[in-house]
Amino acid sequence: MTQRTHTSTSLLGTTTSQDLDLDQVRRYWDDFAAEYDTYPDHGLLDSDIRAAWKDLLRTWLPARPARVADLACGTGSMTTLAAELGHQVSGVDLSGEMVARARAKTAPFGSAVEVVQGDAGAPPLAEGTFDVVLARHILWTLPEPLAALRSWVRLLRPGGRLVLVEGRWGMEDAADQASTSWRSGVPSVELAAVVRELVGEPSVVQLTDSTYWGKEIEHERYLLTVQLGATP
Repeated sequence: MTQRTHTSTSLLGTTTSQDLDLDQVRRYWDDFAAEYDTYPDHGLLDSDIRAAWKDLLRTWLPARPARVADLACGTGSMTTLAAELGHQVSGVDLSGEMVARARAKTAPFGSAVEVVQGDAGAPPLAEGTFDVVLARHILWTLPEPLAALRSWVRLLRPGGRLVLVEGRWGMEDAADQASTSWRSGVPSVELAAVVRELVGEPSVVQLTDSTYWGKEIEHERYLLTVQLGATP
């Protein structure tokens, strides 16, 4: 991979990004698809873990039925939970193998769920038609995370919200963050600053409870949400 650095006086232009071959990324996740659900926080096979994530979505998704875009939906675990809460969900994933598993997992919901293959960084969904864009642990996988955030905002209706679950993965020195293009995750303070400039004032909730992850965690995990039209 080659690395390309973006520079700008705006905070939104200061994060570096890497040029990634999407076919290479797709093949990686295709190969990982069969193993994906064996990870406790991916498959949500444990009843306590599943209940914790469902409660989290119940808290941060709208109370009324809404249109939700679940980006990089993987095998559809979060898609399923959102559908169980009564929402109409459009899942997107780059991996055909992930999409096949997500479609099988969400088949009982019929037309309330659609899962399509596509780039989560530039989702093949209609702009201005979603109440929620949900994305969990995606930004580190994307070659252009800031461009992706902009595209996600464009999917939202007025008053719609971003719900992002992010964190850091084994990154010991935050000073190295600018040189890794979020390749080891993104600290909440940095993502909050970007989202504040792009959309408005976000709320950040630290997800320290090991129930979410099926193990104790050493590094930051959090949920960030912001509503379109929030005051910076």
